[in-house]
Amino acid sequence: MKKSQETRLNILQKAFELIYQKGYQTTSVDEIIATTQVTKGAFYYHFKTKDEMGLAILNELMIPNFKNNFIQPFQTEGNPLDTIYNLLHYLLMESEDLKVEYGCPASNFTQEMAPWNIDFTKALNNLSLDWEKTMIDSIEKAKVDGVLKSDVNAKEVAVFVISGYWGVRNLGKLENSKSVYLIYLKGLKNYFESLK
Repeated sequence: MKKSQETRLNILQKAFELIYQKGYQTTSVDEIIATTQVTKGAFYYHFKTKDEMGLAILNELMIPNFKNNFIQPFQTEGNPLDTIYNLLHYLLMESEDLKVEYGCPASNFTQEMAPWNIDFTKALNNLSLDWEKTMIDSIEKAKVDGVLKSDVNAKEVAVFVISGYWGVRNLGKLENSKSVYLIYLKGLKNYFESLK
């Protein structure tokens, strides 16, 4: 990797950390520059605006990470409800990258930027739709294979899971506690048992 590419990646990674902790709107370019220890000229060489940098964070950091964490687990065979449960348990209870006090990075970006920037809205909507489609496809296959009841509504399950995950992330952030995660996971497990 060239020095220029390393500098750009460093800016993106440090900016992501600041934005995850403080929010997009309240994180200034000057704070990002101070944290990355690059010059203002170097920052603006890589990004014309803060929003350009924010979109680069989404496209170059968050989307690949999202695909690894939220899409890749469905590539293995098995019961998709177990895959979903295990994924959410990991993300809520075990992941060291996602902090309860800061919530979900994608959800945070959605709440802060979707009303104001159409490019953020499109990128974030694509994240959500990719996860939804992946779950739907996996559930439909499991129905054909006889793993799940044939009358299970795959879209209903996917929307329930996504809204529940984003919602419980926000509740955890408000309470600064993972205890609400355990309640959600228990309810999710009970719901999934009724679908088998």
